[in-house]
Amino acid sequence: MDATVINDPETLEGLAAAFARYERALTGNLLEEMDDLFWHDSLTVRLGAGENLYGIEAIRAFRAARPSKGLDRSLQNTVLTTFGTEFGTACTEFTREGSPRTGRQTQSWVRFPEGWKIVAAHVSLMEG
Repeated sequence: MDATVINDPETLEGLAAAFARYERALTGNLLEEMDDLFWHDSLTVRLGAGENLYGIEAIRAFRAARPSKGLDRSLQNTVLTTFGTEFGTACTEFTREGSPRTGRQTQSWVRFPEGWKIVAAHVSLMEG
C-alpha cells in the first residue's frame, strides 16, 4: 500500500459507496447490513455516546438492543479521506429532529478482499 496516494478517485468512490450504504443501514435499522459493514473480529472497536464496545459480538448485541425508532438524521461537514487503496476515514457531524445536540461520528475503514469494513468507530454528542 502506498499511503502517500491520498483520495485516489476510484478508492474514494468505493469508500463513499460503503459510507452511504452504512448510513442507509443505520437509519433503516437494517441489522444484517450494518453487521456486514463491520469487521467481524474481536479487535473491532465502537466507542459510542454512552457505551464502549470491544469486539464484533458486543457491537452486534448493542445494535440488537437499541431502539429502532428515531434513527433518521441529517449529516453535515462529512469528510471522507483515503490513504492508498485499502484504508480510509469517514468523519461527519449529524443532527436529529427535535434534539438540540450535535453528534459526531468518526470511522476507520479498511478494504478487505470482501469489501470495505469499519474497523473502529467513535460517536459522541455535544450540546448545540
